[in-house]
Amino acid sequence: MPSTFTLVTESSYSVEALFDLSLDIDAHVASMSHSKERAVAGVTTGRIGLGESVTWRARHFGIWFTLATKITELDRPARFVDRQVRGPFTTFDHEHLFESNETGCRMTDRITVGSPVFGWLAERLILVPYLRRLIARRNRHLLGTLP
Repeated sequence: MPSTFTLVTESSYSVEALFDLSLDIDAHVASMSHSKERAVAGVTTGRIGLGESVTWRARHFGIWFTLATKITELDRPARFVDRQVRGPFTTFDHEHLFESNETGCRMTDRITVGSPVFGWLAERLILVPYLRRLIARRNRHLLGTLP
């Protein structure tokens, strides 16, 4: 059974700015430089949109992975969803939510992931903590790039 976790990031930036930046392939690649992640097919630069796909190649846990995702839902500037269409997971859905608040914006990442190896135990002990750190690092990077 897949595992779901949520990560909330507070920002002083506008929902529109953070929403658009979160769809930017180049910003994502820059945020994942430590894993040598790059876009290798589909939309490989600029902003990705509804119905469009990107294939990522990255090194995690010392292993090279290829993951193709598609933007399956998009409601600017409140929400979008990217979903694995081909790759190493049994399930990988990433819902991005953006809400204005008194200090700027709250960005919420809700990720559902299913591991093909060792199932629920591997998800809870290894995969979820790793992905939580990875997304937190990505979000810190994104916030550091806005003017």
